[in-house]
Amino acid sequence: MSIVGGLDIHRKQLTFDWVDQEKGRWERGRIIPADREHLAGWLTRFDAATVPVAFAMEGCTGWRYIAEEMAKAGVAAHLAEPADTSVLRGPKRRAKTDKADAKLLRELLAAGRLPECYIPPPEVLEWRAMLELYQDLRTQHTGWAQRIQAVCFHQGTTAPGQAGIVRGDRARLRAIVDDQLSISGRLQVNTALALMDVLADHLDRLRRRLLSTARSLKGARELMHDIYGVGPLSSLALCAWLGGTDRFSSSRKAVRFVGLDITVHSSDGKRSPGRLSRQGPEVLRWLLFEAAKTSARSCAPGYGYYSQVKDRYDANRACLSQARRIVRHATHIMTNLGDDAFTVLAQPAAPTTIAR
Repeated sequence: MSIVGGLDIHRKQLTFDWVDQEKGRWERGRIIPADREHLAGWLTRFDAATVPVAFAMEGCTGWRYIAEEMAKAGVAAHLAEPADTSVLRGPKRRAKTDKADAKLLRELLAAGRLPECYIPPPEVLEWRAMLELYQDLRTQHTGWAQRIQAVCFHQGTTAPGQAGIVRGDRARLRAIVDDQLSISGRLQVNTALALMDVLADHLDRLRRRLLSTARSLKGARELMHDIYGVGPLSSLALCAWLGGTDRFSSSRKAVRFVGLDITVHSSDGKRSPGRLSRQGPEVLRWLLFEAAKTSARSCAPGYGYYSQVKDRYDANRACLSQARRIVRHATHIMTNLGDDAFTVLAQPAAPTTIAR
């Protein structure tokens, strides 16, 4: 690399620090404001067609548009893992600044010590964004349903039941609202119902789009066919976060990436009980837990293992153990497929037995 640099990302400005190793030129400064237009204009100073240029940046919010603009300009973008980069900084002897962060990234990249992260293709980033949006909408929909339950309980009404709110039996709920709630209670419930209807409409359209994408994706179809309990949404999530050539060197690292590994803190002979790390994509953990619940069926291939863990601990621990097994199995399938997992195939005319 002839030109190597670091870029510290913030919402208002981008701090850069780069060095031309052949000419011995060093430059440091800021790009204000931090947006595509000003970044693209700043990148025009580099002739990436004749001189190799590489920049490192941390994998925090905002890295996507920077990597895309660098790719357009022919600049090699390297994504650093924030936690590992902070460890390499060492003990803090003075206040940390944006300039110091950019300099550290530049030095680590030049020395070949940068803890790099995987940069997915653009279509994979789109799948991740849609899945995260789906989870957000589901969470809000559930939250408004719980608010209705809380209002009805607070005012002592007849229990409407979760099915009466979510599954469309509104006649019973309307009667309870009109007869047993106060004016403010009726306003609360009617507002919540209106918002739930809007969210349900968006959820239905987004779900159809996600199902169509999963059923036309080679990696997702392989996962649905080979792993019991993995449906279209969970298979698409596994492809989006675990797919890619040389993504993980072992399945244990994939489990740690998802956040399903057990962390234990030990100090001076005292050991705290293990807890889930809960690091990584939250939507993937949610879908994996739902997929693992299918092992509670007596016809499931992993029912024997699920029953053993359930009898020894509880059902929740058994689902988590089964979710880890799904991640390990999916990691081996994704490793064998490589980038071919992202190949778009002809979509079947109707849902088949592949999408359970």
